Parts: sequence; C-alpha cells; structure tokens
Amino acid sequence: MVNTVAIIVAAGRGTRAGQGGPKQYRSLAGRAVIAWTAEAFLSHRDIDAVRVIIHRDDRDEYDAALGELLKHKKLLEPVTGGEERQDSVRLGIESLTADKPARILIHDAARPFIDEKTITRVINALNTNDGAIAALPVHDTIKRGDSLIEATVPRDSLWRAQTPQGFHFDKILSAHRDAKGQQHTDDAAVAEAAGLKVALVAGSPDNMKITQAEDFGMAEIILGRKAKQMEYRTGHGFDVHAFEDGDAVFICGVEIPHEQKLKGHSDADVGMHALTDAILGAIGEGDIGDHFPPSEAKWKGAPSHIFLEKARDLVARRDGKITHCDVTLMCEAPKIGPHRDRMRAAIALILNISDTRVSVKATTTEQLGFTGRREGIAAMATATIALPIEQS
Repeated sequence: MVNTVAIIVAAGRGTRAGQGGPKQYRSLAGRAVIAWTAEAFLSHRDIDAVRVIIHRDDRDEYDAALGELLKHKKLLEPVTGGEERQDSVRLGIESLTADKPARILIHDAARPFIDEKTITRVINALNTNDGAIAALPVHDTIKRGDSLIEATVPRDSLWRAQTPQGFHFDKILSAHRDAKGQQHTDDAAVAEAAGLKVALVAGSPDNMKITQAEDFGMAEIILGRKAKQMEYRTGHGFDVHAFEDGDAVFICGVEIPHEQKLKGHSDADVGMHALTDAILGAIGEGDIGDHFPPSEAKWKGAPSHIFLEKARDLVARRDGKITHCDVTLMCEAPKIGPHRDRMRAAIALILNISDTRVSVKATTTEQLGFTGRREGIAAMATATIALPIEQS
C-alpha cells in the first residue's frame, strides 16, 4: 500500500538563476540539483513513492540528471506540469488518484538540502492536522515600503514558509481543484483558501531555495560543511553454514538449484548473514544474533532479507548512508558466477542503493578445509557506512 508520496515540483524555467538552463538541472558539486533533492526523499523510510513534475521539454535533462536514481524502486514515472507552479502541483496530485495515498508531501526541486528530520516533522504533524509546512520564524526587522520606509511590520508570529508542505491527499486534491484559475503563492495558501488547518513545524536554515545565480555559491558552502560533518566507518562480517539434504540454496537473496541446501535456523543465506553483521558492526549495533536470536521460534525459516532490512533501517535512524558493500563467498559448489548479477541486484534493492555500490565475489579454498570438502559455504563481507560525526 502506498501511504505517503512526495511530489517534487521541477517544471519551472528558473530564469532568475541566470544562464545555464533550468536551475534544477544545473550542477551542484558535480551533481544535478534535482538529484540531491530526489535522493533525500527516496532515502526516507516513511516515503513510499516519489513523483517528479517536469516541463514538457525536459525529459532528456531529467533522465540525465537523475542517472542511477532512475532505477530506484520508489521513483515513479515523471508527469508533465502546467503553465504555473500551482497548475503543476495540481496535475501531480491528479496523477495519483488511482493510488490514492493517505498523505502527500509537496517540495520544490530547488531546495536540495532538505533533511530527514524536517521531512519526518511534517509527516508526523499530519497525524493531528489537515496540513503542515516546514517554516522558520522571522528574526529580522521587517520594513514595508518602496524607496522609502512606510512602516515597520511587527515580526511576532511571522514565519518564512519552506517546503515540504504536507497534506491529507483527498483534502489537498479537493482544495487544488477548487483553486483552479486562482493564484496562490504556495500550497499552504491553497489549503487555507479551502478552510484547512495547516500547522507550522520547524524547518531548517540549510533548507534554502536556489533562486538567484549567487545562491549556487551559498549552496556549495552548505554542501562543503555537510561533507565535513560525515565520517566513514567500515564493518566486517563472517558466516558459515553446513550443507544438508535438499535441492536448492539461498545465497544473497537468490535461490540456486543444488543437490543440497544450507542448514540453519532461518533460510541460512550465508551471504546476507555476513553482510548484515558487517553493517551492524560498522554502526556498533552488535550482531545478527542480538537482534534475531536463533533461540526464538519465530525466526525459524525466516527469509534473511528481514535481517538485512533491519540493519539498513538502523543506519537510516542514525541519518547514515550505506556507501558500499562487498561480499566474498567461499565454496566449491554451486557456481556463483552465473548468479552474481542477480545477487548484486537483490542486495541493492534491499539497501536502497545502486548495484554499482555492491560487489559479490566467489572463490574456492583449493579443496582445503570444510569448504574444499564441499561440507558447507563460508562468506565474508565488508560494509562502508557514512555517519554524521555528532552521532558517533
């Protein structure tokens, strides 16, 4: 079931950002602005799907900008926007009527620094409100006037609206339909006009919108600062399973016909077990037995993707990212080579990363030891994790 969908609005021309084409497709630290934005929502555990709204002329630019993210299981096909932002949002919402998600988040493609915590705050606020937006209180003194000051505006209760702006799907769909032909500055204004109650939740100073050409310089500074706040950790895992009577083995999520199967309390996927331990080790969360004790009957015969998903989610809760993993399988049989690409794809799908970040290798022990005697299979795994330094 699709519960929460993020719509990323990327149909504008961005003429105020100067030359170089639409700002959402321009490079920021070697990557398109929209790629930074899309990845933030694709990697969020509470976002079930992401739909990008693009200009009718921009499909080639969109495909090039997203690159490997186009393979992400959460990414839906883009839809074409309208003449104005409000039209584009309405068309994006209309495109989801068949799925009818419970909640929808609307975000500007030109805000590439949206963080997980801000997204979560907006989603959680929808439990008790019709809508919710990320916003920051105004601290500067506000003046009204043209060339001369006409008045000083009290800044109490003034907020700078950001995105994402979240709503219950059916309510914002109705509000946008009613607002067709009107002009509102954001989706919260559309909701207000429909009588919806919209909450304010804490945004982030880093959640800037790239509007002017000079904003790219500030964006590079923010990216540089964020990069310095990350550290990289490496974890190692090792697992062994013996053979017993059977007709297939599960290795790295792939079923391989064989004259025996692997013995274990779960499905005995030796590759996934080693990788799970490697990820848990990198973040200091014990090992697979701590989280899934073999003494508990409920894990008997359990598919090992459950274990790997738990490790993945523990990394996400720390605002971390799995950047690479490497699995080495040691056995005389079955042959791993014909199945290696499927194994890489299966692991990448579970970890929400590109298969270019996953390596699966196989070797023999030259007929030495228990693997050489074809008594079982061993696996070693290494995982590299990026974690915020303040959480180390």
